[in-house]
Amino acid sequence: MLFLLLSILCSVTVGIIFKISRKYSISTVQIVAWNYIFAILLCYLLFPPDLNAIDAKAPWSIYISLGVLLPAIFLFLAASIKYMGIVQTDAAQRLSLFIPILAAWLLFKEDFNTLKITAFFIALPAILLILSKKAENKNNKWIYPAIVLVGFGLIDVLFKQIALYTNLAFTTSLLVIFCIALIIMVAAVIYEVIFKKVSLTRVNFILGALVGVFNFGNILFYLKAHKAFAENPSTVFAAMNMGVIIIGSLVGILVFKEKVSRYNYLGLLLAIVAIVLITFSQILTK
Repeated sequence: MLFLLLSILCSVTVGIIFKISRKYSISTVQIVAWNYIFAILLCYLLFPPDLNAIDAKAPWSIYISLGVLLPAIFLFLAASIKYMGIVQTDAAQRLSLFIPILAAWLLFKEDFNTLKITAFFIALPAILLILSKKAENKNNKWIYPAIVLVGFGLIDVLFKQIALYTNLAFTTSLLVIFCIALIIMVAAVIYEVIFKKVSLTRVNFILGALVGVFNFGNILFYLKAHKAFAENPSTVFAAMNMGVIIIGSLVGILVFKEKVSRYNYLGLLLAIVAIVLITFSQILTK
C-alpha cells in the first residue's frame, strides 16, 4: 500500500509544481524538456535497458506516436492546471481511462457487462459537470482539460499496445519513447530561444528537474504497486484513480483555494462512482 500512496502523491505533486510555477516567469516548454532529461537518466540508472535489443522490428510507429503525444499532452496539462486548476485537471486525466475501455469495446470487440455500460452513462455527465464553470467566468478554458482527457486516453491505448510487444522490456521501450519526446522538446526549446528570444533560466531547470523526478516516481511506484498487488491489479487501478481525484481535489480546494461549484462537486462524486463501477466490472470479468 505504501507504493500506491507514493505513486498517488507523486502524481498530485506534478500538478502542484505546475500550479506553483505560475508565480515565476517560466517557460513550460523548457520545464517539460528538463523533465524528460531527468526521467531518462532515472530510467537508465534504475532500469538498465537492453539497447542492443532495439532494432527495425520494434514498434516504431507506436514509439513515435507516444514520443510526440506525451510532451504535447504534458504542455496541455500545464495549461489546464493554469487556467482550470488542479481539481478539474486531475479529474479529467483520471476519467481518460474510459477511452481505452471504449477502444477495447469498439476495436478489440471486448464484451461489455451492465456495470461498464452504467459506468459510461455516469461518466459522461461527470465530465460535463467537472468541466463546467459559471457563464460569466471569462477564464473557462475547458478545452484544455478536455484535450488532457482525450490525450491521456490515447496514450493509455498506445501503452497497452507496447505492453503486448514482449520482445522488448517495457522499461526499454519507455526509455526510447522518452528519448523521442526529448528530441521534440529540445527542438521546441531551440525555436523559443532563437525566434522568441526566450532565455534559458535556472528556475525552468529546477522546476523541470522536480517534475521529472516526481513524474518518474509516479511510474516507478505504480509499477511496484502492481507487482505488490499482482493477484489483484484492480485494487491498484481503483485506488490510483480515486486517490488522485480525491487528494488532488483536496489540495486544489484547501491549499490553492480553487473555486469549485456544486456542479463540480457532483461531477467529482459521479467520477468516483464511475471508477468504482469500472473496477468492479473488471473484477467480475476475471
